[in-house]
Amino acid sequence: MPFAKVYSAAVLGMDGYKVEVEVDTSLGLPAFDLIGLPDSALREAKERVRAALKNSGFRTPSRRITINLAPADRRKEGSAFDLSIAIGILIASEQVQPYNLEDTLIVGELSLDGSLRPITGILPMVMDWKKQGGARVFLPAENASEAALIDGLKIYPFNSLGEVISFLKGEIKREPYEKQAHPPRTPRGKKLDFSDVKGQEVAKRALEIAAAGGHNVLMIGPPGSGKTMLARRLPGILPKISFSESLEVTRIYSVAGLLPSKQPLINTRPFRDPHHTISYAGMVGGGRIPLPGEISLAHTGVLFLDEFPEFNRDVLEVLRQPLEEGTVTISRANATLTYPARFMLLTAMNPCNCGYFGDSLRECSCTPYQVQRYRSKISGPLLDRIDLHIEVPRLKYNEIAVNTPAEPSQVIAQRVHNARLIQQERFFSTAGEQKFNALMTVPMMRKYCPLKKEARDLMRQAFQKLGLSARAHDRILKLARTIADLEQETNILVEHVAEALQYRHLDQRLWT
Repeated sequence: MPFAKVYSAAVLGMDGYKVEVEVDTSLGLPAFDLIGLPDSALREAKERVRAALKNSGFRTPSRRITINLAPADRRKEGSAFDLSIAIGILIASEQVQPYNLEDTLIVGELSLDGSLRPITGILPMVMDWKKQGGARVFLPAENASEAALIDGLKIYPFNSLGEVISFLKGEIKREPYEKQAHPPRTPRGKKLDFSDVKGQEVAKRALEIAAAGGHNVLMIGPPGSGKTMLARRLPGILPKISFSESLEVTRIYSVAGLLPSKQPLINTRPFRDPHHTISYAGMVGGGRIPLPGEISLAHTGVLFLDEFPEFNRDVLEVLRQPLEEGTVTISRANATLTYPARFMLLTAMNPCNCGYFGDSLRECSCTPYQVQRYRSKISGPLLDRIDLHIEVPRLKYNEIAVNTPAEPSQVIAQRVHNARLIQQERFFSTAGEQKFNALMTVPMMRKYCPLKKEARDLMRQAFQKLGLSARAHDRILKLARTIADLEQETNILVEHVAEALQYRHLDQRLWT
């Protein structure tokens, strides 16, 4: 039988798709041709497969071997096709009999000795194979726990090419992999708690509101005031991630090749804190076939940008669309891909270059022009998309010297949880997993954020006096709705609007 066809898979963006590996062996001078738009790593599969076959006790036929990866009009990349190519060659050269592999997905990278190495993007591949009606998956043992997250498929893990062939011949028996009932929590190292933070009650309150409603935050204050310390404790009060959210985040990390080897499911909310030297491609995603960037890796979690004005202007401006739409679209010559990017933006900055503008103890050494130039690195449209602007002042000695522990994260997290339960009930009929106030549309605001006369009058005065935009007006209403939810209030009261407004006046005072 000079022809064989087996099934493998590739990934494009967040989705996997089936690839038919067609192998033809014909008379002629010995050659090994790989067609179907392979990339450099895939072209090298020829040498890996040759060595793996030899070292597994098989031979590469002395014939003209042509391998086609269909659909041929899509560029293929990576090393996931090695195992399927090797099995196709063995069937086509009649070294093994033609087994029924119509319902079997075969993926895996081969080492020169025939052993199998793990690959990236297994989760989207397996999800697509299930949609295609497949029943079995042959893959490297290290990828089994990730693939087993998808129910309804028989996952067979193998350590080498020889094991796969022995299994097909019936020489060894292999039971399908059984997934863990409760995957372990993703390790985060030492747990950080708000009880460690002394003073800064206003900032803590603002972060609690942000966590309860999914709002974006800007913290501004002198060096050493505790901005980074506060930011790193925010994940400890966020609501627990749901299974469907975990699955989506795991898909992103699987595609990016960042999934921990012993952690099949990411079940804590991501906290990404890129350095301010990050490139445009690093933030939004990039590559010939674009991979996810930091804004997608922070999906369902927090993107923390410390030293906010030090980031490149182009890198900051690219945040504007994801903050509004929750997705990012990357266009390249080879593909146009859309990745999810629904995250909380948490930022921290100094008030000026030297960091001491407005400080009560140290004199600022910056000129007015330098101060204005420093702050102008953050554009008005981007600033307008940040819901809470809070000042984090220098701590006084009596605040630092106090030995009484502050309120722990567990207590704050419970209040956040209660507020999120109210929002989930409110938006029960809304499509999508993440249901919180920051995502309210205009019709939803009209329904859930009505203001009584006193609150409406206060909002009108603030709108005219502060010169707020329509977007800022809507974000203040959402913020007030979250504050009311934390207080277990059905209606938005005037005090809720007043507190929401105080988180928006800082940009007017410091940027004008």
